[in-house]
Amino acid sequence: MPTKKRIEKVERVLSLRQPDLRVVLEKVTNTHNASAVARTCDAAGILHLDIISLGQKLFPINEAISTRAEKWLHFNHYSSPSECLSLLKEKGFKIAATHLSNESISYQAVDYTEPTAIIFGNESEGISSEALDFADYVIKIPMIGMVHSLNLSVSVGIVLYEAMRQRAAKDFFKKTRLSPDEYETFMTKWLSK
Repeated sequence: MPTKKRIEKVERVLSLRQPDLRVVLEKVTNTHNASAVARTCDAAGILHLDIISLGQKLFPINEAISTRAEKWLHFNHYSSPSECLSLLKEKGFKIAATHLSNESISYQAVDYTEPTAIIFGNESEGISSEALDFADYVIKIPMIGMVHSLNLSVSVGIVLYEAMRQRAAKDFFKKTRLSPDEYETFMTKWLSK
């Protein structure tokens, strides 16, 4: 039976979740990165983590790295970029694809107060051309060093904290953004953990 303190913490954290801000990971295979992304998503108020696995068995989590943050996320698994991204677009999400090109805009130029799904690719190849075809925005994190890439979990953190900044400025964290049914579903689920 959960304590009163535990119930209050679950209520507080769940009320801050942002169901219309999602992270999509395509073919991420590095356990350290996957685990760190899960931890960052939890810290930034993400509820849904969409995984495009293309036949992989499971999303690779190391609990020592994630600190069990995956318990507080809802994983959605897809077998292809089109399966995932077409569904999100049907639900009204704008797709922000992280990709280095001459047409890429700064990650700060996107309005993350709109329903937004941000797609990140795997560590060696980035996102696929199939995923890129769904993008409403192609974004990059400006860099001035010799190396033009960041660790996946660092990139996720930078973009999500910009989204949090924008949403906080518009008072998105002042009231629960989940529907009553969603809130009740996740409240029950979280309290059973």
